[in-house]
Amino acid sequence: MTPEQILSHPPRVLTQAQRESYFEKGYVLVENVVPDEWIERLREVTNEFVERSRDITESDAVWDLEPDHSADNPRLRRLTSPVEQHPAYWEFASDSIVADVAADVVGPNVKFHHSKLNFKWAEGGEEVKWHQDIQFWPHTNYSPATIGTLLYDCGPDQGPLGGLPGSQNGPLYDLYNDDGTWNGALSDADAASLDLENVEYMTGPAGSLTIHNCRTVHGSPPNQSDTGRPLLLYAYSSADAFTYTYNPIMSSFYGAIVRGQPARHAHHDPRPCQIPPDWSGGYQSLFATQQGEDEAAAPGM
Repeated sequence: MTPEQILSHPPRVLTQAQRESYFEKGYVLVENVVPDEWIERLREVTNEFVERSRDITESDAVWDLEPDHSADNPRLRRLTSPVEQHPAYWEFASDSIVADVAADVVGPNVKFHHSKLNFKWAEGGEEVKWHQDIQFWPHTNYSPATIGTLLYDCGPDQGPLGGLPGSQNGPLYDLYNDDGTWNGALSDADAASLDLENVEYMTGPAGSLTIHNCRTVHGSPPNQSDTGRPLLLYAYSSADAFTYTYNPIMSSFYGAIVRGQPARHAHHDPRPCQIPPDWSGGYQSLFATQQGEDEAAAPGM
């Protein structure tokens, strides 16, 4: 669906002004929208996984650990595909207000793509360099949006997500290095060309949602505070968007219609999209890739 077609449908949760701002800037922050009951439940489940991570000694397909993670000092970067790890995460993705919000920005027929829980641990939780999402998982159109749920209050020192306004209407950047290896981020030269003074960082209270389009240039700085910043992320698309490369964060819920009906026709955007590596044999962690960890290893995280 086109933005004009999406906006022609009445909103479910967002105001029309918020939807228009999303399509103008490529992102929007919606404060205090997730009920407290859900936030409390998600915190409880998430804390369970933090405790379980104490027994994990190296990153794998589920656990992405900072290099200095230990049993005494757990430092998670990501829980991959949380919808596969606990039913509460899928219930929240499919049966809560979040799926209604997705319908407000991708259209009334909503398809689930993937999920992840990025922790941004206290006192040095790693940055996420400037990048765009769609080159990781191309679709036939650019409707996909990622919705992040703030499980705790997020201030400016906690490494909040930042978006570059209007960048969704600009170029798609090359996410490969000069030697042809996947970098997962803009090159230093491309990053230097951005007008970073206009970046807006999405801080807010627990229960707020960050929403950004798959073409939007975004990233987040290190967490310099003494408080973690777990951000639960779900990617959705319009039902008429179809992938044509391997989903690097696969789950049994991939492609599920969470609102509306399946599409009978695909919508093809004529703008091209860069193709990522073949991740059918495994997926290298975004953090490990951007930080240059184990560059010679085959993707497996």
